[in-house]
Formats: sequence, C-alpha cells, structure tokens
Amino acid sequence: MKTVLITGGAGFIGSHVVRRFVKKYSDYKIINLDKLTYAGNLENLRDIEKEKNYEFIKGDITDVAFIQELFSKYAIDSVIHLAAESHVDRSISNPMEFIQTNIVGTMVLLNAAKFHWKDRLDKNLFYHISTDEVYGSLGDTGFFTEKTSYDPRSPYSASKASSDHLVRAFYHTYQLPIVISNCSNNYGPNQFPEKLIPLCIHNIKNNKPLPIYGKGENIRDWLWVDDHAIAIDTIFHQGKTGETYNIGGNNEWTNIDLVRLLCKIMDKKINRETGTSEKLITYVKDRAGHDLRYAIDSSKLQKELGWKPSLQFEEGLEKTVAWYLANEEWLNNVTSGNYQKYYENQYVKR
Repeated sequence: MKTVLITGGAGFIGSHVVRRFVKKYSDYKIINLDKLTYAGNLENLRDIEKEKNYEFIKGDITDVAFIQELFSKYAIDSVIHLAAESHVDRSISNPMEFIQTNIVGTMVLLNAAKFHWKDRLDKNLFYHISTDEVYGSLGDTGFFTEKTSYDPRSPYSASKASSDHLVRAFYHTYQLPIVISNCSNNYGPNQFPEKLIPLCIHNIKNNKPLPIYGKGENIRDWLWVDDHAIAIDTIFHQGKTGETYNIGGNNEWTNIDLVRLLCKIMDKKINRETGTSEKLITYVKDRAGHDLRYAIDSSKLQKELGWKPSLQFEEGLEKTVAWYLANEEWLNNVTSGNYQKYYENQYVKR
C-alpha cells in the first residue's frame, strides 16, 4: 500500500486534495498532517473522516523530531506538501511566521524524506505545491511560464520562492525525486474568509462594507479549487521527476469587476434589488507592494499531461456563492474569535 503524507490537508486547497485522494485511491493510505492554525478546519473533511484509508494527525512541520518519527512510524513514501502560511497581508504584518513555516518547515520535510528514502528513491515522490506569486508582477500583456525568472515582491512570495529553490536543490544535489507546481488564485468552497471572494460574500450577507484595495484595478487569474485538486492528482501520478508545472484557470479579472459580478449574483441569490450590494463597495488604502497582474500559462500541463480547467469563472462563482449560502454554520464558525480581530486590524483601522 502506498502511504501518502499530505501536509496542510485541513486547509482550503488541502482539504479538496485529501478528499479526492481518499475517495479515488482506496489502496492508498492518506495521512493528513495539519497544525490546525486559523485556516485549518477539520469541518472541511467531516464527510471522509471515518474512511478506512484516512488518518488525521495534528502536528507542526517545523518540529524536526516529530517529522522524523512520523516518516518512520508510517513508512511515508510520498509527500504532497501544501502546508503554508499563504496570505500576503499577514506576511506584511508578521513575516517571521512565513519564514518559519514556508522555508524552515519545507526544509524539515525535505531532510526527513532524504533520510528515510535514501535506499529506495525510485519509489518515492516529494510534490511541492507553490504559487504564481513567486514570478513577481506582470504588465498589461504576457503570461508566467515555467521558464519565467523569479521576482517575488512580498514576504509571502519570497518565502515560497525560497522553498521552491530548496526543493529543486534537493533534486539536483541529492537526487531526491521531486515535482513542483505553481498555481494562480484559487476559489471555491471552504476558503477562509480573509480572501477576497468569501470575505465579500460574508460581508454582503451581513450588509458590511466590501473593502477593495486601491482602485480595484489589480488583475488575478482565478482557478476553481476542484480543478486544482485534479491537476495535483494528474501531476502526482503522471508528472516527470524534476519538472515544474504551472496551473492556471485562464480567467483574468480585475478585483473591482469580480466584486461587481459577485454583488449581482448575491443580489439575485438573497432576493435583494439589483445594485443594492454594489453600494457596499468601499475603497481602502492599497496594500504595500501590491502586484498589478498575475496570469498563468498552463499550456505545458495541458499538452504534456492532458489537464485542462473545467469551469469558466462566472459558473464557478455561482457555485461558490451557492455553497457559502448553504453552509452558513461553517462560515459563522470560522468568522468568530481571532478572525474578527484580524479583520478589524486589516480593514477597519486602515
């Protein structure tokens, strides 16, 4: 039986990957390792928590002794590494957490893999999931490819770029079998409401202001989270060792156009007069070092491994809104306590 360690499996993207692997590969043992910080939520996985091929373990990827013991106890032969501090705003206010988790944590996992896999490298894989933000900022034209030079602009993207380099270094230096993917902005069910789409859904529902950085002209490429999980599955099983694959949704939207569309969908879903929610849009001071545009070229993944995104953004956004409105208890649970304090510091006091 293959034993796959998925780090950060209680988070937004991680929970969708864990669910897919548990349900699709009954002959795999899936170990979900998560520290359960603010963005990790086991409610995301209630539907599979009793499956025989699934086990959750609470732990910290920066704990060297714990990770070494985990690899030994469970005979881990593959890693899908999603655990990360991932919000740019938080990295600006507290960069040290990002250095610890994203760089040191990745290094601890790599060292454990190198030690435990040294005699059987042909049967192992260390799959590192990263972000398009490592590439920096684009102008009005062009796309990030796998050959684009790194140019991170925030503590978050710099920490992810560092971890990418470490993973590649272990491949070249120690022949550790690795693969890396860099994805665009994800959206869909179970996303923590510090991110733009669930934040706005929550605020529209509660008639709170919709905080938009600057003029809302920043452009992002949006990827449906289940499409990302399918891409991760595809790369894990078919990707070439040592390679990097970009994963994008081919859905570029300015933040303000996205929020206006979201307002229209929400007005319809909650029976408000058209235009009501749009009045909640509030422009706030721009984020420090706010990258103008991200856009991913995923043609390598599409041509070599046959993956392609399944949803266009309008359809995916409708599905996302429907999920949040049908899961109010989930949203209320995660927006209590510490999140409220973070929200106040980040947006209300700007």
